[in-house]
Amino acid sequence: MRRVLRGPRPESVPTLVGTACTLVGLVDIAAGVFPRFRHSRMHTLAEVLPGAVGPFAAAMSLSVGVLLLLLAHGIKRRKRRAWRAAVILLPVGAVAQFVYRHSVIGVLISLGILTLLLRHRREFAALPDPRSRWTALANFVVLGAGSIGLGLVIVNSHPGRIVGSPSLTDRLEHVLVGLFGFEGPIRYADGVDWTVGYSLGALGLLTATTTIYLAFRPEHPAVRLTGDDERRLRELLDKHGTRDSLGYFALRRDKGVVFSPSGKAAVCYRVVSGVMLASGDPIGDVEAWPGAIERFMDEAKAHSWTPAVMGCSETGGEVWTRETGLDALELGDEAVVDVADFSLSGRAMRNVRQMVKRIERNGYETRVRRVRDLSEAELDRIRRAAESWRGTDTERGFSMALGRIGDSEDSGSLIATAHRTEEGETGPYGDLKAVLHFVPWGPDGVSLDLMRRDRAADPGMNELLIVATLRDAPRLGIERISLNFAMFRSALARGEKLGAGPVCRMWRGLLVFLSRWFQIESLYKFNAKFQPRWEPRFVVYRNTGDLPRIGLAAMRAEGFVTLALPRLRPGRPRPCAHIVPDTGAHEVRAA
Repeated sequence: MRRVLRGPRPESVPTLVGTACTLVGLVDIAAGVFPRFRHSRMHTLAEVLPGAVGPFAAAMSLSVGVLLLLLAHGIKRRKRRAWRAAVILLPVGAVAQFVYRHSVIGVLISLGILTLLLRHRREFAALPDPRSRWTALANFVVLGAGSIGLGLVIVNSHPGRIVGSPSLTDRLEHVLVGLFGFEGPIRYADGVDWTVGYSLGALGLLTATTTIYLAFRPEHPAVRLTGDDERRLRELLDKHGTRDSLGYFALRRDKGVVFSPSGKAAVCYRVVSGVMLASGDPIGDVEAWPGAIERFMDEAKAHSWTPAVMGCSETGGEVWTRETGLDALELGDEAVVDVADFSLSGRAMRNVRQMVKRIERNGYETRVRRVRDLSEAELDRIRRAAESWRGTDTERGFSMALGRIGDSEDSGSLIATAHRTEEGETGPYGDLKAVLHFVPWGPDGVSLDLMRRDRAADPGMNELLIVATLRDAPRLGIERISLNFAMFRSALARGEKLGAGPVCRMWRGLLVFLSRWFQIESLYKFNAKFQPRWEPRFVVYRNTGDLPRIGLAAMRAEGFVTLALPRLRPGRPRPCAHIVPDTGAHEVRAA
């Protein structure tokens, strides 16, 4: 798909004010921490920034600087609450200028920024992001660690005034007790004790105040599918589910949804780090897609979220870019196997054919059934096995994952299992050795959701079960099967061809290097074994500068980047190198 090139966009007032707050905050902190800063070449600038001489001035300078840094990002994102806080903070800074430093210019600068905020107040209307009580804990950890680090700088910024030679332990103790407002073991000459004490106390008070505020403010939980939302989505999938292989993954219950005014189309999404991530194409009638996309963009604007779409088809990308002015970039290819064209015959399929025959000779048998045809006891055994065999501590997947197995509402899903009864040995899950789970793709297709296997089973379980599913597909009325998603597949394919240019080879080399962590090349080679047709998938984004944020948000949504605290239990075994990672939910596809 051709990318549309646009000229640079003029900076908005929120962006300019947010940047100004960042710079003022940094200089303000420096002015409060380093006594010599006011006598350096930055003296003239320091004189007109918030802060003053003396103990109160240092404390005020630090507090105002830290708060401005905390508010700057929210101001850039047009957040209403950040605007309110800045409107309150700037007059306080102006008063400090006049009372402690008698700086008229400093007052004018504070009031000038305040005037800009008030004049353009209508631009700061963005609603809050999803949040929970964990935000308070994160603030306490991050700001607390920052306060300790900054406190050590403050304690050591007066080397000529320190009495004696305190050890590093004494300095750290002085910081820690100072954050709680108590006097530490270090002594200073010429009244510096008061300056250091008030500065440390201000940092501690700031950490405590912001944490308490975040802990007791109202929660804004992330949007989830309601029962009515799921019912309406299922009705749309019944009518239009054949078009997109990823459509059924819209039924993940940790996604939000916006419907078109007519109710004939919908866009499902999740908000991660201020990025509003949609996945796949809109659900429903193509003619109603623009209405759902407009609602999506309105929601993103209302919260000042960065809009993005992961894994849409070429048709979906064309509609998104036409209706919104966003850009599209090819992300990779989806492997789709047409059942009627699949055969194990021929030289190209020799490796798969030999592997499957070898595993079958070792006594493995396969069963391919709809969820509705399995008993609850067997479904429970499959769920427990899939959880136990997961190769990561966290369940992965978002855009190409359902996140559940065997739900009564998903009776049309497909489960392929591999079994082997070993004489004198019974595992915790009986003879079950591997599981593949597929979700419906219209009435005549399925889309791969997850791949799990017993690590002690023979290599090749995934190949065995895919071949078994393709063999049984006609009996089950299945005509097409969507397999894994291969990122940058075309780049890998071009780079390994004879005569590839140096740029193609260099790009392929980088992807191969990254495959050590993200299985980019292994997924492509695994998919290619089954001789699929490749369907391109795209990422839709607003501008190039948003791509790093979108990439990080997507990796967090998919479970490849986790910011949670580590679990205090033994880790799971690492995925074996000779197979596609047995991780959850099209994380194989999204890896």
